[in-house]
Amino acid sequence: MTTPSVHADINCGAITARYLINEDSGAIGLQLIPTAKLDQVVERRTDLLMEPEIRALPEHWHGIKPWAVDPLVQVCCKGDGLSGGFAQGLTMRGAGTTGALKFVKQEVDKDKDSIRVNTLLENETGLRARHVLNWHQGDSFVRVHTVLINSSEDDRTIDMVSSFNLSGVTPFAPDAACDRLVAHRFRSAWSVEGRLISEPIEQLELERSWSGHGVRCERFGQIGSMPVRGWFPACAVEDTQAGVTWGAHLAWSGSWQLELYRRDDCLSVSGGLADHEFGHWRKTLTGGERLTTPTAILTVVVGDVDDCCHALVQSQNAAANEAPASEQDLPILFNEWCTTWGDPSHDNLCTIADTIKDLGLRYLVIDAGWYRPEQGDWGSAHGDWNPSPALFPDGLAATAAAIRERGLIPGLWFEMETIGPTSEAYGKIDRQLQRDGVPVTAGGRRFWDLRQDECHDYLAEKVIARLRDDGFGYIKVDYNETIGLGADDPDSVGEGLRQHVLGVHRFFRRMRSELPDLVIENCSSGGHRLEPLMLGLTAMSSFSDAHEGRDIPIVAANLHRLMLPRQSQIWAVLHGADDQQRLHYSLAATMLGRMCLSGDIWTLDAKQMDTVRSATAFYQQAAPIIAHGRSHRFGPAVTSYRAPKGHQVMLRESADGSQALLVAHGFAKAPGQVSLELPSGKRWTVRETFADLGSEVYASGTKLTLGGLHDWTGMAAILEC
Repeated sequence: MTTPSVHADINCGAITARYLINEDSGAIGLQLIPTAKLDQVVERRTDLLMEPEIRALPEHWHGIKPWAVDPLVQVCCKGDGLSGGFAQGLTMRGAGTTGALKFVKQEVDKDKDSIRVNTLLENETGLRARHVLNWHQGDSFVRVHTVLINSSEDDRTIDMVSSFNLSGVTPFAPDAACDRLVAHRFRSAWSVEGRLISEPIEQLELERSWSGHGVRCERFGQIGSMPVRGWFPACAVEDTQAGVTWGAHLAWSGSWQLELYRRDDCLSVSGGLADHEFGHWRKTLTGGERLTTPTAILTVVVGDVDDCCHALVQSQNAAANEAPASEQDLPILFNEWCTTWGDPSHDNLCTIADTIKDLGLRYLVIDAGWYRPEQGDWGSAHGDWNPSPALFPDGLAATAAAIRERGLIPGLWFEMETIGPTSEAYGKIDRQLQRDGVPVTAGGRRFWDLRQDECHDYLAEKVIARLRDDGFGYIKVDYNETIGLGADDPDSVGEGLRQHVLGVHRFFRRMRSELPDLVIENCSSGGHRLEPLMLGLTAMSSFSDAHEGRDIPIVAANLHRLMLPRQSQIWAVLHGADDQQRLHYSLAATMLGRMCLSGDIWTLDAKQMDTVRSATAFYQQAAPIIAHGRSHRFGPAVTSYRAPKGHQVMLRESADGSQALLVAHGFAKAPGQVSLELPSGKRWTVRETFADLGSEVYASGTKLTLGGLHDWTGMAAILEC
């Protein structure tokens, strides 16, 4: 067998996409290498492994190869022979179809602004796989997906297909790279989104087996329609010795999986739709039919996990730039959820609007409860979407007009994809997702079947027409349950879920098409849908359902690694009982993203309102840095989010490097004073601060000192150099 060779090196700016090929087997794989470190790639060992335990084997067992090309497309079809090495139940990688797909050709299309690489594979039965890599000038990442095509006349049932497979980690070691690779993942649960988990691969049992026989695989993901539940669909692998980190982020709103896989010297990272074993998904492709996988955003950087995440998150800028014009200066909003708690009315909304109209806010959002039935609970009545005549005697249009008269854009809450048990819509079973012949029901909720055009038309009448006819410019789309495994479909429940999720995306695009100036907020019990595709379909997202907790700045800082702060809406719930320290703690946290006010705003006294006014004025100055910048975190790791200790400092440098935004919080046992050596090495001065009495920020050369960082304090400063 010949030694694998380089088929092509494709320059994608700071990234080089290297395609390795084995001419004998027809296997072709993909590596990403920092262009600046191409000359540091080492020659990998190719001699047969002859460690002592292998030499002790009978001679006819000698001949174990240290590595091989790992195919860039992983496919498993129904009836395939699966990998040995005790892999069944761990992974569907390495199945018979993967090995049978042979390299046919590669086409590279270039112009002055972009590169597109199409790599075609095919097997003897007529199954084709087209692996697509896209890069645009200036991007710090590439986008990858797979198109699977059944070019035969016979049906082919697919049990697994990868969106990407990034192999050859790490090219900077000639061997198995012991004690230098660290896997980074991001845990997520309701109201505690984005906790970074970093583990040496040896702790994950991803060290190669002594003979290369045993498969090592860490397959993880999420099943259902809340893609950020359990884990974010993202991961990174860091070579701590070479100072290089590889990262991947899936753009998909349904069931997904990522896999860290190893059988030889090299680690591979792959992912895409959750497969038949993991996600109950399979799909039959008829003759001529094709399947396009979700897109994966990939990168490699010289740097650590934060450098890698920054490179990946930049992929979200293009969609954010297409948000309505009203969004481009990152305006502040008020959401009355933590004010009325499901009891909004024309009168209390006018009171709120009168209170906030001079604070520099742009949106006032009416949250849940506006459709409360005459008899019954609003919490179970969603689905019919009829405004309450008791709460809005002159209709919603009159309230929206009153809000606009006060210089604000009105917004309206919908949980349009689900149906409450006391609504009339709950009885429309033939329009709902079903599993095993009965409606999918979770926590009392059912789900419209958005594979059906009739459901789209119903929601267009109830949602789009309501927003347009009543004069709303903002919609908060909430989503408070998950579909789980999926829905009845001739192929599989997982395919039923996939088709429904595509229908959800289609309706969001319809809202944007019919109401191009509409601002859409993505909320899913807070942050359960914070993945790149949904982020791209919406203007901003609720960062979490952490409304008033002391953990708000911790969660908000976590999300800098996973989404653009310009799209991350952070709550500050205000009360007349709040002292100045609490007000500064809450309001400073919103500087980590988009400021969203709520609470008993009309109960604040003049001094408290001055503090709020100071915060909104400071935020407006900081907004350009929030919109386009680079974030750095300082401070000890926080273990308990419910009882945090220590402190946290976030520094966000502007895109041009001339300014920076500092946001600091002291938790229990805070140090009082903190000194920081800033990473850029620049000499900074303090231009503006938002801080309580006794809290100050001093700059001296490249050092920054924070004074008065006591327990449960918050402060912010704008620096310039």
